[in-house]
Amino acid sequence: MTEQSGRERRRPANDGPRAAARNRAALIAAAREICAEQGLEAPLSAIARRAGVGQGVLYRHFPDRASLVSAVLEENVRQVEQAAEAEGAALPGLLGVLTWHLAESAAFIGLLHADRTGGGSATAHTHPSALSDRVQHSLRTHLPPGHPLSAEDLELAVAMVSAAVVGPTREDRQRRALAAWRLLGVEVGPVQPFDG
Repeated sequence: MTEQSGRERRRPANDGPRAAARNRAALIAAAREICAEQGLEAPLSAIARRAGVGQGVLYRHFPDRASLVSAVLEENVRQVEQAAEAEGAALPGLLGVLTWHLAESAAFIGLLHADRTGGGSATAHTHPSALSDRVQHSLRTHLPPGHPLSAEDLELAVAMVSAAVVGPTREDRQRRALAAWRLLGVEVGPVQPFDG
């Protein structure tokens, strides 16, 4: 066996188009992690490395930083919606999933609460505002009758907790989020991602 033929055998198979969905999911997960650690201005090259793909693959899926941020937000919201649609879903469990995303994606969460007062570009706020509305809809559908928070109060509570989610580590951010929910008198279930 020649040295070249040995190298060719060790090279991973090229899955072509089948790898696209896997690469996209890996990039979203890596972006969530890297931006939670380094902020929204984290190098895209670090995200590609963490995902195990080249920068060309990153740019094929996400031509710019805004599209990558948008994909992470979309995935976060989708998981909250899936948790809301799960059998036996209740508000405390949904708030646990939401809190996990707040602590995990702290660099993105401010985008969910776009300025709705009319300042800035209308198009710049349309997508984050729509995502925020989807989160609020998922939560409101599980707001039990007689809950101390009204639907409007719940929206304000999420914004207040989101603003409190700061800190250098996920643990710090999670601790602050849970403290904020406690101060608001809101029960929160286990802080974890929705696992289907």
